[in-house]
Amino acid sequence: MTRVALISSLFLSVTAVTLNAQVPHFQHIVVIVQENRTPDNMFQGLCAPPYGSSQSCNITPGPGQYNIQTANWYDKKSDKGVTQPEPVPLANDYDLSHSHHAFQQMCDNLFALNTPCKMDGAADVDCSGTCPRKPQYRYVDNSTGILDPYLDIATQYGFANYMFQTNQGPSFPAHQFIFGSTSAPSASDDASGVFAADDPSSSRAGCIAPEGATVKLIVPPGYENSSIYPCFEHQTMGDFQQAFSWKYYTPSASSIVTAPVAISHICQSSGYGGRCEGTQFTDNVDVNPADVLTDVRGCNLRDVSWVVPTMANSDHARSNDGGGPSWVASIVNAIGASQQCDGGRGYWYDTAIFITWDDWGGWYDHEVPTMPKYPQSDYQYGFRVPLMVVSAYTPAGYIDNGGYDFGSIQRFIEQNFGLAEGALGFADARAKNDLTAFFTDANHPRTFRNIYSPLDANFFTNDKRPLKDPDDD
Repeated sequence: MTRVALISSLFLSVTAVTLNAQVPHFQHIVVIVQENRTPDNMFQGLCAPPYGSSQSCNITPGPGQYNIQTANWYDKKSDKGVTQPEPVPLANDYDLSHSHHAFQQMCDNLFALNTPCKMDGAADVDCSGTCPRKPQYRYVDNSTGILDPYLDIATQYGFANYMFQTNQGPSFPAHQFIFGSTSAPSASDDASGVFAADDPSSSRAGCIAPEGATVKLIVPPGYENSSIYPCFEHQTMGDFQQAFSWKYYTPSASSIVTAPVAISHICQSSGYGGRCEGTQFTDNVDVNPADVLTDVRGCNLRDVSWVVPTMANSDHARSNDGGGPSWVASIVNAIGASQQCDGGRGYWYDTAIFITWDDWGGWYDHEVPTMPKYPQSDYQYGFRVPLMVVSAYTPAGYIDNGGYDFGSIQRFIEQNFGLAEGALGFADARAKNDLTAFFTDANHPRTFRNIYSPLDANFFTNDKRPLKDPDDD
């Protein structure tokens, strides 16, 4: 079936499944990827008025409860074994390590295979900048309402209590998993449990990194300090072009968060330190994140979009200016307000939006990750990250207790566009769930209600500040 024919059949299936009260098939899926936060760090506001109550959060949640721990964070360096968290601004002035080594420190399981993380070693994670006491044990202060757009989205739509980053490291491997379902150099390496574990030695990443640039690898049965040039060759979600069109919005072509730059057949590098010349890259990678807003307004949204922010809008510690919640809300609002696109239907009724964070950023989180079977267990899974799901078919205030990871998003994309779930054979095949549980109101699609935010789409599309990558560590 051609892509055009497939899209036509999907339009027809939206009507059919709506009548049958099944999970709708979407014409568009938008994956918004923010930077470096955990639920315990970012979403304390769900536990208190006006968004919650004393009964809305619990570390062993029942139906309708968020799994956010608000006190007694585990800390082996404290005499009592716990630390009481303190507030910190979203745009704070220090950063925490989120390398693979930092994962091992916070996990505190002595790097033993098949041994659960103790989750009490966050105090060992390195801090740079103006570091307060116990900098890792902090939650974002919402006394100014800066997080209100996120909290509004979470309570209007869906929130996942158990979403984990699929890797145990920082942004470069995380974005490889988000786009390609693995950070392994090849398919055979993924099967053997060999993964790129950290960021490259050069901020210019992937197949256009300078000669001599390397990225560390996890090699079973442990961290052997092996390394490789950060250019890989395996299939990704971008290779299903017969099933769906795609675009990857990012601040620069060479960033560690620009996942397609590290895939050889997509990039088709001109050489060390050069540029990507492949048509898959030049046609689908957009180096201005705000173009997603322009594309929504202009009815040019692709079937699948990955959206990576600029530094200012990223939520990355010590780098952001507090614009992240408004940035995300502006994308949701643009899609929600769309009325002319897709043959006059607008985007709201045929678009699913997933909002997640690429890694934990060194911040404390109490929830223990569950590891898959060896050999992948040396690098899967990492710590919890937030996940919000937005659509006209997602019940208000829906809290899901299923186990999810980045591979779950790919499974949802695959099933939505008629592909076998796990088609890549990587994390998408190892993930247990596909996120369809978030779409249960097919008979009663919801009318969109605007998400209030201090900054709107006009601010972001007219922002003339230099584009900076959201993460370089």
